[in-house]
Amino acid sequence: MKRTDFRHLEPLRVRWAEIDAQGIVFNGHYLTYLDTAISGYWRALALPYAETMTGLGGDLYVRRATLDYRGSARYDDRLDVGIRCREFGGSSMMVDGAVFHGDQMLVQAETIYVFADPVTQSPVRLPDALRRVILDFEAGQPVVDVTVGPWSELGEAAGAIRREVFIEEQHIPADMEWDAADASCLHALARNRFGMPLATGRMLEHVPGVAKIGRMAVRRSMRGGQIGRQVLDALMAEARRQGYREVLLHAQLSAENFYLRAGFQRRGEPFEEAGIGHVEMVRAL
Repeated sequence: MKRTDFRHLEPLRVRWAEIDAQGIVFNGHYLTYLDTAISGYWRALALPYAETMTGLGGDLYVRRATLDYRGSARYDDRLDVGIRCREFGGSSMMVDGAVFHGDQMLVQAETIYVFADPVTQSPVRLPDALRRVILDFEAGQPVVDVTVGPWSELGEAAGAIRREVFIEEQHIPADMEWDAADASCLHALARNRFGMPLATGRMLEHVPGVAKIGRMAVRRSMRGGQIGRQVLDALMAEARRQGYREVLLHAQLSAENFYLRAGFQRRGEPFEEAGIGHVEMVRAL
């Protein structure tokens, strides 16, 4: 197998605790690497794992895992772990994995998962809806839909995400999170193939010719899966369509690199907003 055989590649770095007396990664850790990559695969599918399994009325269990060792990883190596779903049975799915150091494949894996009743652990048919999402993803199809619209249409779902991220996770006071601008802003909402809301953001006019994007929030389990970028791109596209020449936003310092990758530049010095470090960032349209 080659790197190009995988649509999803999860980056990892070998830690000191993972090498053995031979100075190479202990063989059992590769199963952990593969399991970590499977978690990333679910993010790439835009499917929060626990919530998805609950909605489908089952869970996935490993039936068999086979590893073929071709080479060794060493301390501080940067690895990429490829995951792809190759085949379905009635209740099972066969997942290929491969651990790469550069273009060299170190470990090849084959894992069979069985969809089963979580109480009895008895196999049941793998839901067709889950099969379709996986097959479409592997075929290069989008698995997230971003809708742009008013608060009256998107507010209930967008508000739930903001409450989860800003109020419950970041402990921002509720009276600072909600404002009158929501009613007049344009909002963006990302949903997965099952209709689950995953991320949101909003846009309003800052001054003539300049749009301001804010309230960007992605559910914790979906971060790192490019969903936030899709929301940002949808809002910037709408700003462009409305004739704005520039977009401004106040980025949390922890998210600055996310916006730098999207073409924004820092302007001015950091400041505090709602007790959290921010920096103003801008991008021309």
